[in-house]
Amino acid sequence: MGQTDKDIKIVNTGCCHDCGGRCVLKAHVKDGQVIRIESDTGEDPQIRACMRGRAYRQRLYSPDRLQTPLKRIGEKGEGKFKPISWEEALTEIAAKMHQVKATHGNASILMVASGGNQGMLHGALPVGAMLQGFGGFTRSWGIASYEGAMYASMATYGTIRTGNSREDLLNSKLVIMWGWNPAVTIWDPGTSLMMSRIREKGIRIVAIDPRYSDSAATFADQWIPIRPGTDSAMLIAMAYVILDEQLQDQAFIDLHTVGLDKYKDYLFGKEDGVHKTPQWAETITGVSADVIATLAREYASSKPAALIAGWSPARASFGEQYSRAANVLTAITGNVGVNGGYASGFMRAYSSRETNHKRVIAGKDSEKARSTGNPVEDGAPPRQYALHKLFGGTNPNSARIHNAKVFDAILRGKEGGYPADIKMAYIVASNCLNQHPNTRRGAKALKALEFMVVHEQFMTPTAKFADIVLPVNTFMERNDIAPPWLGSPYYIYLNKAVDSLHASKSDLDICRELSTKLDISPGMFQFAEDDILQGITASRDDIPDYEAMKRDGVVKIKLKEPIVSFKEQIEDPENNVFPTLSGKIEIYCEHLAEMNDPKVPPIPKYMPHEESHDAALSKSYPLQLITSHDKKRAHSTWHNVPWCHDIEPHSVWLNSLDATNRGIVDQGSVDVFNDRGRLRIPAKVTERIMPGVVDIRQGAWYAPDEEGVDHGGCANVLTKDEPSPGGAHPMNSALVQIEPTPEGAGRKK
Repeated sequence: MGQTDKDIKIVNTGCCHDCGGRCVLKAHVKDGQVIRIESDTGEDPQIRACMRGRAYRQRLYSPDRLQTPLKRIGEKGEGKFKPISWEEALTEIAAKMHQVKATHGNASILMVASGGNQGMLHGALPVGAMLQGFGGFTRSWGIASYEGAMYASMATYGTIRTGNSREDLLNSKLVIMWGWNPAVTIWDPGTSLMMSRIREKGIRIVAIDPRYSDSAATFADQWIPIRPGTDSAMLIAMAYVILDEQLQDQAFIDLHTVGLDKYKDYLFGKEDGVHKTPQWAETITGVSADVIATLAREYASSKPAALIAGWSPARASFGEQYSRAANVLTAITGNVGVNGGYASGFMRAYSSRETNHKRVIAGKDSEKARSTGNPVEDGAPPRQYALHKLFGGTNPNSARIHNAKVFDAILRGKEGGYPADIKMAYIVASNCLNQHPNTRRGAKALKALEFMVVHEQFMTPTAKFADIVLPVNTFMERNDIAPPWLGSPYYIYLNKAVDSLHASKSDLDICRELSTKLDISPGMFQFAEDDILQGITASRDDIPDYEAMKRDGVVKIKLKEPIVSFKEQIEDPENNVFPTLSGKIEIYCEHLAEMNDPKVPPIPKYMPHEESHDAALSKSYPLQLITSHDKKRAHSTWHNVPWCHDIEPHSVWLNSLDATNRGIVDQGSVDVFNDRGRLRIPAKVTERIMPGVVDIRQGAWYAPDEEGVDHGGCANVLTKDEPSPGGAHPMNSALVQIEPTPEGAGRKK
């Protein structure tokens, strides 16, 4: 079936869920239905979709799509609802919101929004605007994916824009993929292709990961398995070797950094009597001292070299320390701001709103959190540990609740030290019960709410706890714009391909109608969808022709040369300072030092915690759990799409040594458990994961039985909900035990 078929209309649109890419899709529409999906066939670089985007027709036309507003008639979490009209649903929501506001105040209304939609219009924006017009609301802070890496990036560089264009990696002599799996997590379309070109060029690639990941298998010359949560120790030991053997770039250090002497006091034992040698790190990491020392020498002598410190190891208790240690290692080797190098950090490369690394210091206003226009937040001081003197990163407002603590805040409120007593939740683009840590505590919290509204496309584990569920359309049924993710300079225009299915509406239209019942001023809701999108693009100087972007479905921005972050600072330091308090790369961060708190040391340190591999708790739960990303899902999205579900069964990975010691066989049924919960799942016995570590890929939907055992394989049943001071989520810092179930012991399932 080709484009010559006169009955077929090809609609240029895109895929914009939170997978690390924003990809071009071409929807072939016939008689008002999408009959086929293809990806980018235009000029290079092609922004080509993975199998998730190509399977979107199954998601669009799924028989499980929510078709009408629903009202709960059973117990919360039971999933029993009855269909109601839009008029009835919105009238009841408005009445409940007025009641909650009058009785408890606006701060008692919590908005939970996440990455279920990554467009620039639909999703959180209209809901936030509506709640703000209603008098304000409480919101959360702390993005699970990257909060630790962001905090470390701000502390070291004063900015999150620290990455280079992918093609610049072709100038490297060595590429280190540390906890980075772009073959699965995308990290901008085209990254895997570029990694293939790097390998074909003969550039050496080293992968450091507890798992032999798809990226390690496809691209790497060497795989170095490492215990989860110990990455900072290995990075620190590498710094020890480089400085002890005088392999550092001293001229770079002297000109562009501050604080190395204080770091050396820690490395060489002046601070605590412990030399941070490779032998010291070997006992912690499980990586041999020789491997650590050899890699340190290779990294220092292979300049330019690119250390790409992925976000996964920073999704751990004290995960900020790993990211800080990686940043510092790039600095002492002089691999910042040069072609073929890499600064690590947050790793954003392209951003139309930050065309240079301008230094903006909050100064005298730093004791006040930045105004957001939300009456509940305005006037609140910065929260503890926030880098409030720097402009950028996460808003430091203390009226916000960390994402990992939302459930605890609902249950304990002001008595628990939180800024508000939460009575109502308004949830959009989020399957928070599934995706926030400590899922069973989350179920308890959602049951405790007086009222809960959810915008959804499917009956997710979160939606089952709602009082009202509102059916939202997909990006195939509305218009939106998807911005670039981290490194690639482009925008996707998501043209509406088909009319909204069933009785679903867009987030914008829902809020437009609900706002009239809330008696609030129309604000953005007085404008049509296209007018708002035009307004969004008008503020960006890199989208010269809105109509052309809309017609083509994409605008690919041509750069004069590849992006190399901090190139100006390195080549002309007198006229281009780093956007830190000192104006230089901060090995020793003065902003952190001012806090005078050992939980946020001014230099990077290895900091064990209560669920480290050698903690006392490991006697009961000896296995370290990691919760990696899945090639067939974007978090919990696509979980129920048959094509994706059938690609690879959901299972827990464990090493054959751990399996043998427990009587576990491949594909046998096992229970994975700790004090927070228990889940039942098939085992995948494999040498692709190191002994002592197990992996349950995050995003599978929570499905507990009457005894509370989860049969869906939701990894967050087992994760803890205590974030690090800088906001890092502890998703990869859980100790567990595994045992075969009676039906799974000694035989295949």
